[in-house]
Amino acid sequence: MKLCFATNNANKLQEIQAMLGQEFKLVTLEQIGCYDDIPEPYETISENSVGKARYVWENFGINCFADDTGLEVEALGGEPGVMSARYAGPQRMPDDNMNLLLQNLAPFDDRSARFITVITLCINGDYQQFEGTINGTIISEKRGDQGFGYDPVFMPEGFEVTFAQMSMQEKAALSHRGRAFAKLVEFLKDKQEN
Repeated sequence: MKLCFATNNANKLQEIQAMLGQEFKLVTLEQIGCYDDIPEPYETISENSVGKARYVWENFGINCFADDTGLEVEALGGEPGVMSARYAGPQRMPDDNMNLLLQNLAPFDDRSARFITVITLCINGDYQQFEGTINGTIISEKRGDQGFGYDPVFMPEGFEVTFAQMSMQEKAALSHRGRAFAKLVEFLKDKQEN
């Protein structure tokens, strides 16, 4: 089965292809001729995920899946949430986003947070969603140089290191994205067998 993963991130594509095995062929947006910046005008992570998958299906007629991820901080009422990538502005700079987050969180003792990833799969116009979450804490200064986004300030529950201090394999085994993709892979493999 050929599936478009609504991304142009080669690392993400490689990681998921390895999880799916050879019975599925993954292609990127670029490979299907989609050079558009898919709009994300929605107010929730779930809606953004559906919107991206729907865009690919309706404009290119290709079975696909799309993901959206956000960091939700308890003391900030769930911010940055759906605005995680653009928290400090449209330039989408991780350092700017982390600096603003740490500044906004400075007055609070409660530093609990969670990452959430929602994946939407569209096969022949039927939609299915898979969610992965992980709870943790926002530490007061950046630590580590692995990963991306908010990884240097997010310490998962039960660990003494941030995501940015873990190897890609360690993070993938317990992360929100890893959990959501594991559900997607299980669903696709089950579908293939039946």
